[in-house]
This record gives sequence, structure tokens and C-alpha cells, in this order.
Amino acid sequence: MEKKKNFKSGFVAIVGKPNVGKSTLLNSFLGQKLSIVTPKAQTTRNRITGILTGENYQIIFFDTPGIFEPSYKLQQYMVRNAIKSASEADLILLMVSALSKPDSSEKEVIKKIKELNKKTLLVLNKIDKIQDKGLLLPLIAEYNSEYGFDEIMPISALKGDGVAELLKMIVQYLPYGEIYYPEDEISNMPERFFIAEIIREKLFMQTQKEVPYSTTVQTEEMKVRDDGKTYIRATIYVERDSQKGIIIGNKGNMLKKIGQEARKDIEDWLNTPVYLDLWVSVKDDWRDKDSDLREFGYNP
Repeated sequence: MEKKKNFKSGFVAIVGKPNVGKSTLLNSFLGQKLSIVTPKAQTTRNRITGILTGENYQIIFFDTPGIFEPSYKLQQYMVRNAIKSASEADLILLMVSALSKPDSSEKEVIKKIKELNKKTLLVLNKIDKIQDKGLLLPLIAEYNSEYGFDEIMPISALKGDGVAELLKMIVQYLPYGEIYYPEDEISNMPERFFIAEIIREKLFMQTQKEVPYSTTVQTEEMKVRDDGKTYIRATIYVERDSQKGIIIGNKGNMLKKIGQEARKDIEDWLNTPVYLDLWVSVKDDWRDKDSDLREFGYNP
């Protein structure tokens, strides 16, 4: 680790309910897509580490799964992962929607985070959907009087409004420290993880109801062939034969579509031509079995 004079560095956890825009905010900070984003709740399952280095700072962001009431073991892992990430951070960004007052589930999330006794900035997201910004004032006042956050910042993660100002605020709260990672590095996570995430994003976009939530993806082989293409073999795991049939689709059309869309994004990510070899396999009730969760990298 390198020491620099007057240099700030630290770990910042982005937490909140599912679907409040946490992954979109991380991508906005980094200026490129790192975390997968879909309209469906609970898309993020793992802590995603994103690294942003400026002239006088380095921020290691944790994009975390949404905090909610879990129904099965995978969801329990996701919620524990989020709380653990917040507990390990120097600063917490607690994201909420600016479109409504906090409901009981939001209040429960705030309670869990406040119990950690960490410096916490409340981020009011989705202000681009509010025409009269004056409507934010009573909401800010309510959060302020009820919870006493260190700062409250209205933003639009999607449009970028307020994101630069939020970044400056984060740097102010960071401790002085060293550079943890090379300046050009944006994540410390392996390529195989991001490849699996890209495939999972396409599954979430192309399938409905319980099917996407019943899937996980493993990148099982990756090598450069003689023709210069990177060969990638990945397996999509589901819980039921019926789900396997849906993902393969009529004459294999659904799997082909998922593969084509994933391949384009993987090629952009790796900046190299890719041959993507996709398989589908069944593991009964894997979301509720500790052994399967461990095998897939979700340590229960």
C-alpha cells in the first residue's frame, strides 16, 4: 500500500431496501457499468466492490443486496451480507426513494443501520421523478428530526443529478490513509464473477415470475483459443425441470437469445471476441440448501 500526503481513503457501503437504485449509483460513481441492473427487485446477491480513485482520494464502494425480510436461505445470506458490509465500512450511504415517506420496512432498515453506530449519509434517490423539488423539503425535515443523519443528499442516480456533490461529501467524511489498490483498478473481483453476473442479468431481463430468482450462474471454463477468441463455458442452474424448459425455450430460442445478449456485453467487458457456451442444469431447491449455497459462493 502506497502512502501519499493529505490522501484520503476508505470503505463506503451503499445500503437500502431492494430496488432503490444502489447498483445504479455505484455505476454512476464509476462512470461505467460494474453492477448489473434490472427493473426486478433483489437483482444484487453479492457484495460488489467498486474502486474509485481521484487525485487525493480512493474510495472502495460496497454495492450490497437489498435489506428485506428473507423467506429462504439465499435471501438470509443476502441480508446478512448487506449488514456485514455496512458494519465493515468507514461510511454508510443509506439509500431511500424520495417518492414516498418511509414505510414500516424502510424504518426497519434504518433501525438496523443506525444500530451499527457508523457515520451515515441519507441519500434520497429518484428526484428526477419529482417535478416540484419543494416537495422534498418536508421529507428531508422528517428524516432529519426522526433520525438525525450526518447528512441528507437528494440525488438522481439514473440522471446523475447531485452525484458529483455527493461524491465531494463522501470524500470529506473519509479518513486520511493510503492507496489500497492500483489507480486504474475499478474492482478487486475476478473476471469469472462478472461474466456470471452478466449472464444472470440477461436471465432477469428475459424471464418472469419466480424463474430468474431460481437461477444462479457459474463460469466453469475460460481460455483463449488458437483463433484468438476467448472460449467461456458457463452453466445456468435452476431448481426445477420446468424452469430448465423455460430457459431453453422452444427449439432452444430462449437460451440462444440470453447467450447472444450476454456475449455482446461480455465482449465489451473483456474487449475481446468471445465464444459463449451456455448450459442449463437442475439442482433441486438449491436456494435452501447450505451445501449448494456454499458451492455457488454464497457462504451461508
